[in-house]
Amino acid sequence: MVLSHSLDGWVGVTDCDKITPGMLMAAGRLNLPAIILTGGPMKANIIDGKKRHPIEGFGIVGQVKAGMMSEEEAEKLLPVMTCGAGSCVGLYTANTMSVITEVLGMSLTGCATTLAIDPLKRQQAYESGKRIVELVKADIKPEGIMTENAFKNAIRVDMAMGGSTNAVLHIPAIARECGIDIDVDLFDEISRETPNLCSIIPAGTNEMADVDRAGGIPAVLNRLKDMIEDSPTVNGKAINSIAASGEVIDDDVIRTLKNAYHAIGGIAVLKGNIAHSGIIKQTAVEKEMAVHSGPAKVFYTEKDLLDAIEAKKIAEGDVAVLPFQGPAGAPGMPEMLTPTDAIKGAGYKKVALITDGRFSGATTGPCVGHIEMEAYNRGAIGAIRDGDVIDIDIPHRKLNVKLSDDEINERLKDMRIPERKLTPLLESYRDKFAGINCYGK
Repeated sequence: MVLSHSLDGWVGVTDCDKITPGMLMAAGRLNLPAIILTGGPMKANIIDGKKRHPIEGFGIVGQVKAGMMSEEEAEKLLPVMTCGAGSCVGLYTANTMSVITEVLGMSLTGCATTLAIDPLKRQQAYESGKRIVELVKADIKPEGIMTENAFKNAIRVDMAMGGSTNAVLHIPAIARECGIDIDVDLFDEISRETPNLCSIIPAGTNEMADVDRAGGIPAVLNRLKDMIEDSPTVNGKAINSIAASGEVIDDDVIRTLKNAYHAIGGIAVLKGNIAHSGIIKQTAVEKEMAVHSGPAKVFYTEKDLLDAIEAKKIAEGDVAVLPFQGPAGAPGMPEMLTPTDAIKGAGYKKVALITDGRFSGATTGPCVGHIEMEAYNRGAIGAIRDGDVIDIDIPHRKLNVKLSDDEINERLKDMRIPERKLTPLLESYRDKFAGINCYGK
């Protein structure tokens, strides 16, 4: 549409999970002057001193399946969880991508954390309109803003805040449109040297409104100012200048480097005989589950896993395995929020989950996703059977099944791909990802 109408520049108006990275990809691909206006987070309902919000509904599914709550009781909670305008209250994928947009320099300062219902959001929309005209006149294009340094800064802030694992999918895809190669190992490298300064829903109790009140993204940048690399922004200011002027108003919402919630960042990349790489939000895992060994329970659909919860066929210590959920296998790499939150909602404390699908930013606990290679492409996760012992070691970045390479290879020879009725579009999508990983490589 931008090209067919010969536009000189454009404003992307967005707020949710896939729209924001899609627009950033478009900005890189078109390389015409552009600015992104993110719509802002919603405000949680505070009822009896507790923050209530829509994502709680996924955990309630698990409570109902486990017999801990009736369907009637669940229905009564629906009005409580309805918050109003904006992206979900915590640092889920939507708000993670808004934060990344601001740190990349593609939105106005303050845009990521300003609430959707805040009158300031309307002013940000007006200022974005003014700024795009200035960007067009100065011929400032995304390739000059979304630099390699900008992507490294975005990853660092994401690690410091504990954002969604989906950033590991979206950031490399956006970077590729800008001619920059971001490898998954870079996330782990930056995470190891970046303390986790925020504890935001779902990993903690603070919401995005608290981050905004504490000084927003400029305040987070200020904490990290000695680690931030120089890069321009659509504001006309370098990101270092924005970091230098940032002010932290609440030291508990955005902690100091010395008083961090965790010594390392939000995401870890695990490797082993199951995976060339698997992604986990390590700051949302309880200490006692940082290292875990348990028998596999293999499920090929979300429904099968939910039925197993209802039938009490999953025991504490088990590792639920969901293969054939990747880009080619599903196809489409569906979100695994329902299984992960159902396990949590059902009250399990020591059940892990691994999948070649992806997770919502709402996922907490010992859940490893994005496993490569995926089962459809003869990845080892497709060889796992019920009872196989799986070892998860987050501190040492290990993910293994107690099988020899020969045993894995023999099983893969006889592996049967689940039959799924596909539309022509999904068949085309599957063909695109047959033989490559979820990062398009």
